[in-house]
Amino acid sequence: MNIFAIIILATLAIDFILNLVSDYLNLKSLDEELPEEFRDVYDEETYEQSQRYTKERTKFGILTSVFNLALLLVFWFAGGFQWMDEIVRSWELGLIWTGLVYIGILIVAKQLLSLPFSIYSTFVIEEKYGFNKTTPKIFVLDLLKGLGLSIVLGGPLLAGILAFFIFIDQYAWLYAWGAVTVFTLFIQFIAPKWIMPIFNDFEPLGESDLRQKIRDYADKVNFAMEGVYVMDGSKRSSKSNAFFTGFGKNKRIALYDTLIDNHEEDELVAVLAHEIGHYKKKHIIKNMAISIAQTGIMFFLLSIFLSSEGLFEAFYMEQMSVYAGLIFFGMLYAPIDMIVSVFMQILSRKYEFEADEFASTTYKKEPMIAALKKLSKDNLSNLTPHPFYVFLNYSHPPVLERIKAIRSL
Repeated sequence: MNIFAIIILATLAIDFILNLVSDYLNLKSLDEELPEEFRDVYDEETYEQSQRYTKERTKFGILTSVFNLALLLVFWFAGGFQWMDEIVRSWELGLIWTGLVYIGILIVAKQLLSLPFSIYSTFVIEEKYGFNKTTPKIFVLDLLKGLGLSIVLGGPLLAGILAFFIFIDQYAWLYAWGAVTVFTLFIQFIAPKWIMPIFNDFEPLGESDLRQKIRDYADKVNFAMEGVYVMDGSKRSSKSNAFFTGFGKNKRIALYDTLIDNHEEDELVAVLAHEIGHYKKKHIIKNMAISIAQTGIMFFLLSIFLSSEGLFEAFYMEQMSVYAGLIFFGMLYAPIDMIVSVFMQILSRKYEFEADEFASTTYKKEPMIAALKKLSKDNLSNLTPHPFYVFLNYSHPPVLERIKAIRSL
């Protein structure tokens, strides 16, 4: 076992232990007493149900993590990567196609092995708590559509990355970085109009008092409203949400139909104001810039480690290859990715506070607070998460912290 194997194993162990500890602390922090702030929205039965939901999701998440870790370790130390390499090389498909098939088989195999967990999560846990609206047909179609998009969009991108590192020596990482950057921007631009409608229907919000209130607010904050759409989220889940996506002429705000059904007009405008706040504060552009910079660093480091024999020896590989190197480097890069992920979570929580402040100061406080309370109730959110769990996992601040921050404005 060489230094590369030790680093990767240590990272896997540290990540697993940190998440296990955070899960344990999060379960211990569940408070049987309903917080005073939510007594106007929750009843005792609903609050108890939210705690049961948190416990069940957490325990299932631990089981899933144990399975995934065990699966990786068994495949690794049984020589699975070398075994698969021998099979794919024997087909003599050429360097690019060999890489695509090798990585594709591993991804599909992982998805198939994870399928029972996804089915149980959707049709047992989510069904048990009244969230699931997904039919077996929609579930299967989502899988097939996702696979199709991965092949149509991800396949050519992966082929390009492989070609750069196989045929270009010195500056392959720069070409790969440029290609991924262009691809990312392209997807961001076309996703609202061409990709997202593959999975959901998006209908323009019709003329109504709500639309007029939204239009008045958009004019007030000088937001060029390209479109506000209603998404049929109810065909998969009863949970509610809203989001901002795209840029340029293709930017749009989407409100789940469940959100519209469960909230007053002022609350909906407040939620929309929050999403506009993300745009006005340039959070989307900042996140994209950070992501692009991180991708460049990752490709630069990849270009260094692809020529390291020790990385391949750690996985019992007899021949070095770009396609296997991509997978192994991804595991070696995990410590950096872990640190970056925590940093991005902190930044995301900061952005949420800023968007809340924007919505509350340019519209109204109370509708924003009411919307947050209803969303937490409708989604059975954990109202008392442990700070360490929040630190590792939350992209949004706990709802009580958000409400306190809004009230303090």
